[in-house]
Amino acid sequence: MVMFSLSFDLLGGINLCVFAKRNILPPPPISFAVEKRMGRGVSPLLAASLIHAAVDEVLQTDLTEFEQQNVETEGEGDEERFTLLDGESLQRCFFNKLRDVCFEWQKQLPPLRPVKRFLLVSIHAIRNTRRKMEDRHVLLPEFNQLFGLSDDVDRAYFAVFDGHGGVDAANYSATHLHVNVGLHEDIVKNPAEALKCSFQKTDEMFLFKAKREKLRSGTTGVTALIVGNKLHIAWLGDSQIMLVQQGKAVTLMEPHKPEREDERARIETLGGCVTYMDCWRVNGTLGVSRAIGDICQKPYISGDADGESFELTGSEDYLLLACDGFFDVIKPYEVVDLVLDHLMQTKGVGLKAAERLVAAAKENGSSDNITVLVVFLRDPQDILADCLRDPKNHGASEDARSSPFNFLSCEAAATQ
Repeated sequence: MVMFSLSFDLLGGINLCVFAKRNILPPPPISFAVEKRMGRGVSPLLAASLIHAAVDEVLQTDLTEFEQQNVETEGEGDEERFTLLDGESLQRCFFNKLRDVCFEWQKQLPPLRPVKRFLLVSIHAIRNTRRKMEDRHVLLPEFNQLFGLSDDVDRAYFAVFDGHGGVDAANYSATHLHVNVGLHEDIVKNPAEALKCSFQKTDEMFLFKAKREKLRSGTTGVTALIVGNKLHIAWLGDSQIMLVQQGKAVTLMEPHKPEREDERARIETLGGCVTYMDCWRVNGTLGVSRAIGDICQKPYISGDADGESFELTGSEDYLLLACDGFFDVIKPYEVVDLVLDHLMQTKGVGLKAAERLVAAAKENGSSDNITVLVVFLRDPQDILADCLRDPKNHGASEDARSSPFNFLSCEAAATQ
């Protein structure tokens, strides 16, 4: 039996994935601009709710009419069958359903469950001196509305992907990973597991696409899923996430680099090698040891993500997600001073905090693509006010890189 499911995101992408047995073969992306269809400036809450309603309408139709071709591939010991759907026809169907939902809601708007906790997000990304921009990012504060989760717990999802060898893997991950999270069977009961497992599933999906279309690219990725008062993170490679709590930098993770003792041992056990060529590289090529994609370097480049979970106490200032183009030249403890300096200059307006951080990375010599995403967990005005009241507790020194933090499922202290 073949099952169908729509993948969708608020950033303007919609894909139809076809599930056959346990494998997924997605078609080429059906891209569209949601804002252009709904009107620029539409409420994200309304847009997410409309998209979810329209997707539900599409899934109730007979999707076999969109079948384009069958794809057969050899599985382990048996033959697997996959189905592709025609993207252009499906796009027309979706927009027709979206139009119908808009007309219906214009007559009587159903009750929309608002987001309880407003999160101010600052994002800035530049190509810098590189020939191409291979970074991608996703921010979904309206995660519940997009996936129709109706319980009483707020959820928000954020991600940064740093592609290499082309942009295909980063594009694919930015479109599909959060969908795999939202559709995971344990998203409510075990969101940490859903987040971590979705990396592996996205890797498997992209590898099949890469094999079929002869793609060789890969991407690192770091994600944050805020569920109520809990923070769940997962990552592959050297994109990173950090926290600032009461004016102190807290390192939450260790990036996957070939020179890490455990990563080197894993690679060498598999028959690979780690060599130094301007930096430590796997088999003399890649400077990261885990990533989505990189089909020619599997299994040495692992697609298994690491993850951690933390309890949020209300004393946290902000989260920062960024690629290695930022973290290679800016230390976590330097972030605190840069953000505070920006807040002082802007009198507590944090919307362009990420722009200030990107500029600092460029000034410090980064030539790579740079993406910085700052999620304020407290009002920037309050962060600045606390600093002005007690500046001694909000300065960042290299020796003050850690802060007390309540772990949910982590044995090691988050200090480095």
